[in-house]
Amino acid sequence: MALDSKGYKRKTYDDLLNDMSAKAKQHFGEDANVSERSVLGIILRIMAWFLSLVWQDNENVYYSAYRKTAEGAQLDMLLPYAGITRNLDQYAFGALEITGTPNHLVSAGFLVSKINSDIFFETTEDVVIGSNGKGIVEIKAVELGSIGNTAANTITEIVNPDADVISVTNLADTSGGREKETELEARERASITVEGMGSATTNAIRANLLKIPSVRAATVTENFGDEPDVYGAPMRSIQAFVLGGTDEEIAYAIFEKKAGGIQPYGTTYVNVIDDSGNPQLIGFTRAIEIPIYIKANVTTNSSFPSKGIDQIKSALIRYVGGVDVDSSVYAGLNMGEDVIESRLIARAYQVIGLEDITFELSTDGIDYSESNVNIGLQEVAQLNAANIEVTENV
Repeated sequence: MALDSKGYKRKTYDDLLNDMSAKAKQHFGEDANVSERSVLGIILRIMAWFLSLVWQDNENVYYSAYRKTAEGAQLDMLLPYAGITRNLDQYAFGALEITGTPNHLVSAGFLVSKINSDIFFETTEDVVIGSNGKGIVEIKAVELGSIGNTAANTITEIVNPDADVISVTNLADTSGGREKETELEARERASITVEGMGSATTNAIRANLLKIPSVRAATVTENFGDEPDVYGAPMRSIQAFVLGGTDEEIAYAIFEKKAGGIQPYGTTYVNVIDDSGNPQLIGFTRAIEIPIYIKANVTTNSSFPSKGIDQIKSALIRYVGGVDVDSSVYAGLNMGEDVIESRLIARAYQVIGLEDITFELSTDGIDYSESNVNIGLQEVAQLNAANIEVTENV
């Protein structure tokens, strides 16, 4: 048997060939020729080779069911059971000081590099050099990964010269760049998450809330002081801010993990029946959804796909969270995470055929600006495809 109390033991090609040769001799006689040059031996070896692949697939299926042995996509599908997903690779970002002719416009996409290296960065937005001859703009590494994390004052080379730009330098370290989380890292993080999934902690409550499929974001605060906190929670209480989910699901998830004697405060209250049949009043607060409006101006080339504008919208919505062109709903940013313009630009550049792109952001669809949108702890940004306006320049 391949599967017993000790686990799964795969038969190798040699094991299969030996078993099949023995069986052939049992049927055809001990003098049957099963050598590698005989007709019977060739047939047995062909069959043993294909069967060894089947055994190998069976072994992979067996181990793919366990987080500590699964690999690739199978591991990614198991991680949510531990309350996490794999961290993807990220671009590095930083600030670049440009010195040059006052009032000169340096367009987004201006390319610079680290001294004596092939590590390139590009500006994420237009910048006008001030009257003092200096301008500051955010830059993004061209390549994903930690290669873009570099020390201050090391990005000093201009790749595409401009007569009105004299010099450049990064004022501080560029940061945020990372490789895609390895399988080992993901397994270790999952193990820590699972080990910490107890009860009576804000992390445990949040993890339990995020297990609800319809909950898209959640955060939990606690007030262990002697006065109400800035969110109105009284002393010795917790408050969960939640986006999505039904009232009953949320209340039960909080009740499962909260500590005894601690008040679950909020603006919404639901009675949950405990094991003794007594009602327990559980409170939580609905997250404040901050609608995001975007005006994008893009310059494209011949490689830009016919549905490129929809692809840009989809990339932005997957980052921020909200309702996509095809009505799919994405979680995106978590509670309290700001909408960073340079991150939006990085997501948009995942669509091929883009030469240049600029963004204007708004929270009311009236007043737009080329700046980040700050989100409070109890708030969550949401982006709808209908709120994205894209102007294409060929």
